[in-house]
Amino acid sequence: MELNPNILKILNKRGIYKEEDIEEFLSDKPQKTYDPFLLHDMEAGVDLILSAIENDDKICIYGDYDTDGVTSVALLRDVLREIGANVSYYIPSRFDEGYGLNNSALDRIKSAGTDLVITVDCGCTSVEEVEYVKKLGMEILITDHHSIRDEIPDCLIIDPQHPDCNYPFKYLAGVGVAFKLAQALVEVTGISKSILTRNLDLVGIGTVGDIVPLIDENRTLAKYGLRAINITERPGLRALIEKTGLNMGSIKSKNLSFVIVPHINAAGRMEDATLAARLMQERDSKKAAEMADRIIECNTRRRSVQEELVKESEDILRSEGHSADSVKTGSHHIFVQLNDAHEGVIGIVAGRLKEKYKVPAIIVTSIEDGLYKGTGRSPDGINLFSLLNSHSDLFIRFGGHAAACGFTIEGSRLGELRTILEKETEGLFLNNPQLFNQKPKPEIYIEPDSVSLEFVHMQDKIEPFGKNNPRPMVGIDFKDLSYTRIGQDGKFIRIDGILPNGEILKCLDFRNPDKTEEKVSNYINEGSSAGPITCIGFLESQEWNGREYIQLNLEGLDY
Repeated sequence: MELNPNILKILNKRGIYKEEDIEEFLSDKPQKTYDPFLLHDMEAGVDLILSAIENDDKICIYGDYDTDGVTSVALLRDVLREIGANVSYYIPSRFDEGYGLNNSALDRIKSAGTDLVITVDCGCTSVEEVEYVKKLGMEILITDHHSIRDEIPDCLIIDPQHPDCNYPFKYLAGVGVAFKLAQALVEVTGISKSILTRNLDLVGIGTVGDIVPLIDENRTLAKYGLRAINITERPGLRALIEKTGLNMGSIKSKNLSFVIVPHINAAGRMEDATLAARLMQERDSKKAAEMADRIIECNTRRRSVQEELVKESEDILRSEGHSADSVKTGSHHIFVQLNDAHEGVIGIVAGRLKEKYKVPAIIVTSIEDGLYKGTGRSPDGINLFSLLNSHSDLFIRFGGHAAACGFTIEGSRLGELRTILEKETEGLFLNNPQLFNQKPKPEIYIEPDSVSLEFVHMQDKIEPFGKNNPRPMVGIDFKDLSYTRIGQDGKFIRIDGILPNGEILKCLDFRNPDKTEEKVSNYINEGSSAGPITCIGFLESQEWNGREYIQLNLEGLDY
């Protein structure tokens, strides 16, 4: 394959140099996948499941309320039913139970006659809950993909992050681990591999949705998953695709990230994630359409509540002296206390504030009996989980990862939390100020005369985009440009950069138009002595009146 030189530069910058590695990375049929039995406890886990099926034991799949958990539940239930299991599933409430195993849920599962619990996308830190499972007389198999702490539950654990696991790839999503278990079950039982093929759509959604690195085996799973999504016969997924205005046959990773996944997550955020799990398993088209309508309504409510909470949070921040687009001098984090805010949405709000102000953002809201639930998000390079985990005695419950955390805390200790955040973020700032003012950085600079539809189309070969394989951010230098406000009431801004062939490259900013206008206006006023200005963003193709053209979605300017 003859590659555009700029595409080759991008691959090289991402550590892909060898011809065979480039071919594998760009292939429509990637081969990078591994033997499921390389996962620790896989053989014993398969034996446990098949023994339970042979004994006609009742199996309950215990999942999580996000997209990764929902798709894992739907996939594993389909496979277990195919091999004759008596299987149900349980997804805890985000509001009443929270993430992971809990004893009240286990009581209900036991009372339903369950003999074996199989977790998906959770369980690897549930030391006490696993002991409770055994006390109740049930067996348990954990499948998870999260990091395991110092104490390991005393049971079978299939998790690539397990310290005794030698699996070649450590970053599978929860649905990826569930799929490897499904592969192992298919191999041992000899049932048709079509059961795996028909569930690849779920694997693609869960893998992209959980923001795991889209490299190595995840890239293989996501690619085949996207292909499966575009031809899926799953009534629930087809209904969701059609009702959200997407087109079968042209679904890309961005459609999953910004449309499908938020809708699936909205069920658990606003009502009950079981609704999304049912949608993914429903075989009746009419019922699937009704469920899809309900999930779309959940997402509409989620967006409305989210916008209200963002506005309320920003009003609080302004009252504390923060400006419209930056934190006040000397502050290196955001802490917002809301009363009775919707728990299912505060994580998204924290993420929005983090994106806008470029600092770690924590939101807490009152729940009951003097307790507060909190959630945090942080920019790249700032490990919020590690920062707060060193003060874990503050919290009743605490969990998360580098970019996000969640916790429950007594209201009387909120002052301590504020003090710790101020001290810790101040220390990080003094050590590395750039962590708190991260500007968009182009992956490559493209000469204006190299801007072409060929490059834009060939970017699709790098799909699926996601963590560790982002859409290429480019920088393009211009000396001759103009700008205008566009949209209702001039809400956005468009910069017209003149290319060497005289054509115009439209650069649109939908995020920070006021700041962009100030910067480009200053540049134009300075005249030619200012040198070139760099427009930084993502190139994509657009169509208007049957004509295809290139557009740059602007992330920033530099000169």
